[in-house]
Amino acid sequence: MIDAAALERRLAGLVPIGLSERGTNRLAWTAEALAAEHWFEQQAEALGLRLERDPVRNLWAVPDAPPPWLGVGSHLDSVRDGGRFDGALGVAAAFEIAARSTLPLAVISFTDEEGARFNTPTFGSRALAGRLDADEVLARRDDQGVTLADASGLDRAALERAPEWLPRLRAFVELHIDQSRALETAGAAAGVVSALAARMRVHAELRGVASHAGTTLPADRRDALAAAARLIVAAQELGADGNAGSGMVVTASRLVAEPNAFTTIPSLVELWLDARAPDDAQLARWRERLEQAAAAVTANTGVQVQIEIQSHSPSTVFDQRVRAALRDAAGGAAPELVCFAGHDAGILADKLPAGMVLVRNATGISHAAAEQVELVDAAMAADLVLAALGRLA
Repeated sequence: MIDAAALERRLAGLVPIGLSERGTNRLAWTAEALAAEHWFEQQAEALGLRLERDPVRNLWAVPDAPPPWLGVGSHLDSVRDGGRFDGALGVAAAFEIAARSTLPLAVISFTDEEGARFNTPTFGSRALAGRLDADEVLARRDDQGVTLADASGLDRAALERAPEWLPRLRAFVELHIDQSRALETAGAAAGVVSALAARMRVHAELRGVASHAGTTLPADRRDALAAAARLIVAAQELGADGNAGSGMVVTASRLVAEPNAFTTIPSLVELWLDARAPDDAQLARWRERLEQAAAAVTANTGVQVQIEIQSHSPSTVFDQRVRAALRDAAGGAAPELVCFAGHDAGILADKLPAGMVLVRNATGISHAAAEQVELVDAAMAADLVLAALGRLA
């Protein structure tokens, strides 16, 4: 059986990479990401697995056996000031599962799952699934104005070749921390994900007029920040849709204001909204009503509002056979649940049989330095995946 000590040993070389008091910073295409790649290479070598990089630099530790293989893994990158276990736990557990299995398994770490630097979530798995607009993605810029193409060294041809690697997998299972308190509430160490909620990232640009904060009369103001506040409130109220139990969540996740000066009315605001819903129709209704709310904000404030969808992932139901194997392996001890976070397994699920197991998170805190899971729970979840892979084989 997989135990907590084994997972702790594997994580020992990974957790310190990019770690500070603020949290973990391993953004894609950085020195920290390269250091994590080196850790991955060491883990693969120790198990006698061959390290390969596909055209978009997803990391593959593959066996000396012909494909297609069963795959297991997650990602090594983080959000800004993120948690120690998000993604990392899944890759460490995958190596331990491969070490204990007699099956030819491929361990995979997907590139840029978080999309924190260029707003490109699930970049690596989307590339494998052929779900990226290569020219648009490669032209995206980080906060310093660096394009993804320049940071990564990738080009259009690389993204177009990536789907050629997907047939190497028969199925894929991802272990990940629960990013809610659902399993803690259920009193379960692990849970089987039945589906992923529909998700959308929206960028709003609000253009007003910079002017003196003290001398400009209310009727003459075109305050972009005040207009953004109205749009944020409207977006969240539309998400509730008059029903506190609608199941939809809307977050104003990032905001940048210019000129950002004490005595000047803001002239420009960039706002990012993160919206998630149990089904696609609910998310589509929210998106349509957000456009109407933006038009109302312009009419009431004189601030011009432009809305753009930067990413959209429809709801995904995981493969029934994979879910059954996971449930059977758990012997009824792992409840099924819908996950409101995005994951690489959800992207691959459109192309091949895929599934997910979540590990209990007592506080529900994730994407933050306080993120914590008990490795005893993680070991139980890893054993569950190991047994399920045997059933799938």
